[in-house]
Amino acid sequence: MIRKAVIPAAGYGTRFLPATKAQPKEMLPVVDTPTIQFVVEEAVNAGITDILIIIGKGKRAIEEHFDRNFELEAELEAKGKTAELEAIRRISQMADVHFVWQKELRGLGDAVRCARHHVNGEPFLLMLGDTLIQSRRSVARRLMELYDHYNEPVVALERVDPAKVSRYGVIDGTPIADDLYLIRRLVEKPSVDEAPSNLTIASRYALGPRIFEYIDRTPPGKNREIQLTDAMQLMLEDVAMYGSVIDGCRHDIGNKLDFLRTNVIFGLEHPEIGPEFRQFIRELAASEFGDGSSEMGDRGQGRSGKGQA
Repeated sequence: MIRKAVIPAAGYGTRFLPATKAQPKEMLPVVDTPTIQFVVEEAVNAGITDILIIIGKGKRAIEEHFDRNFELEAELEAKGKTAELEAIRRISQMADVHFVWQKELRGLGDAVRCARHHVNGEPFLLMLGDTLIQSRRSVARRLMELYDHYNEPVVALERVDPAKVSRYGVIDGTPIADDLYLIRRLVEKPSVDEAPSNLTIASRYALGPRIFEYIDRTPPGKNREIQLTDAMQLMLEDVAMYGSVIDGCRHDIGNKLDFLRTNVIFGLEHPEIGPEFRQFIRELAASEFGDGSSEMGDRGQGRSGKGQA
């Protein structure tokens, strides 16, 4: 039975500079909620309340976010802002959140290795801290159920455009049930020609403690980093591994375009601003701004200082 979750969040987030110079990319908000809070809530909703977040230099804001802020709570209480007060108190109460430091950034496999002592010989759920998943059924809970059934590693899978497979770890597998595969091979970020399928690992894993043995045996791979996919490929020589296709959509917050798309999607669904935001999107699409017209360009020039009085 899986009782713990591990969330790696130690990367620099260089694709979001300068925004991430002094702020973790995992703290970038989707509408009004930090990305990593959604990931923690996903684990909690699956029944997990023992969560380890792996952080690195410049990530103190994540620790502070999941801790109490008594001064802010007192200010909100004094002003009668009950809803806001309940919201920030819930953040620190919804789970036992622990932290460990990845002192040197040497890849995802190395980050996962930092969780060895906290996992303490138990299976665990691995959830990447810069990826959100919207699905009809809890992906985390589904992986946990499959792990309990097979007592073997299980990964979430997503079908992607074949032209985009080079961004992800890709599987070669045999279907054994609806949207369930027995994995034969894993390839980390293959070229389009080398990819064995368009089924990619969707940033969620149910793993047993043996994964640490294989990470220890894994040499540096792409970018001279210890790749988790390479360690799992080694594991495949000795154990069975399964893949479950998600019934929903993955949002990769690690790049600017998908980050903006995710904010639009979540903004449209937000109970407070959704209807008004939806109307704004319609008006924008129908206006000259929707096609990158000169009027939008004029506004951009004004922002840069041109044409100002």
